[in-house]
Amino acid sequence: MHDHEDKNSHYQKDSLTLVGAVALGTGVMIGAGIFALTGQMAQMTGSLFPLAFLSAAVVVIFSAYSYVKMSNAYPSAGGIAMYLKKAYGSTVTTAFHSLLMYFSMVIAQSFLARTFGTYTLQLFGIDDTSLLVPTLGAGLLLVAFLINLSANKMIEGVASVLGFIKIGGIVLFGIVGVMVAGSVEVDFSTVSPDASTSGATIAGFIGATALGILAFKGFTTITNSGSELIDPHRNVGRAIMIAIALCVVIYTLVGYSVASNLSLQQIIETRNYSLAAAARPALGEYAVWFTVVLAMLATAGGVIASIFAVSRMLAMLTDMKLVPHSHFGMPGSIQKHTLVYTVILGLLLTIFFDLTRIAAMGIIFYLIMDIAVHWGILRHLRHDIDAKLSILITAIILDLIVLGGFVWVKINSDPLVVGVAGAVMLAILLVEVLFLRHHPIESKDHKHG
Repeated sequence: MHDHEDKNSHYQKDSLTLVGAVALGTGVMIGAGIFALTGQMAQMTGSLFPLAFLSAAVVVIFSAYSYVKMSNAYPSAGGIAMYLKKAYGSTVTTAFHSLLMYFSMVIAQSFLARTFGTYTLQLFGIDDTSLLVPTLGAGLLLVAFLINLSANKMIEGVASVLGFIKIGGIVLFGIVGVMVAGSVEVDFSTVSPDASTSGATIAGFIGATALGILAFKGFTTITNSGSELIDPHRNVGRAIMIAIALCVVIYTLVGYSVASNLSLQQIIETRNYSLAAAARPALGEYAVWFTVVLAMLATAGGVIASIFAVSRMLAMLTDMKLVPHSHFGMPGSIQKHTLVYTVILGLLLTIFFDLTRIAAMGIIFYLIMDIAVHWGILRHLRHDIDAKLSILITAIILDLIVLGGFVWVKINSDPLVVGVAGAVMLAILLVEVLFLRHHPIESKDHKHG
């Protein structure tokens, strides 16, 4: 299956710059975090949602430590898949958690695609329950697929241009929104309807923090550029830190801007397009158009960046012989095949799942994988990469608290999505157990079980 040279994965060394890597990372992060999650977070925790963004940032900063240390030591196109392999070897543990990350990244691109459709319809006053939402999202995925078939330079160029426009526009929105509102005071005593009815105010805040983490987790896409980034031992970690810092500033600014211009009830009612709704009282109808166009550009850039990273991760897993693969008669390299699989899966999620459930599954998968990364480093690689024990333990504890709080909220509000996430994880585990049992790998370079 992998005998033909033209079927192997090919990575273009030194084809991505530091700026390009930051643009790819922020492309995924900002698209999901600001344009669709703000209202969902407000629904969980009330007017505390701007603080939930900051809470998520604290968790992510501890989490990012592991990825920065690993990327400095072992930069590769496989990113997280390679990190897990370093910790656990070519085992079911590595394959299972790598696929959780893969699916969480595909979920992220579907989340972005539906957000694109939701905001686009605001230009025409069409409700976000329209079937045009998944239709427009699917169209965006197909365009992003065509762009990703091109060379890295074009992908980087498109992502960078959209990234700069997006960051500048969102910062402008936040600053002007706060100035027009005249104050950034927020009534932090206002509790969300979900929290007040369930009596789970603390759990609601933790759940909103989990969604906030989904807004930051795009930094992990940068780890998949290790084999293609200039000076990867230095620049992967730098790109991660720059991307997170940019998003902390932007999310905080925009969160307070939205809270200053809309009531809690209005934010919740417009949860899938709250930025566009916030622009209307703050800046008028033209500002709504500005915000919607900005959202379209941001989510489009995010989808392009997500597909770029996630298809390379699946290609690396295929090269590691940790997942089944078939060419299905398609020409070209494995990277092209995994690009096709990634887009098809993204299309299915975009068409059949709504924004809230897509986000919920993504955060559950991501947090479980994240805990596995920290634990693997703690148990097997801490001394090799000179990682501090206290930071690793703190990252694991924070992830467990956030995951537990989020699952508790979802069990009370939407148990189906928790059941679906559990069923998908069980299916992934069973497939990998059977696959690796029939296709055992002799690991010559790893001693951990």
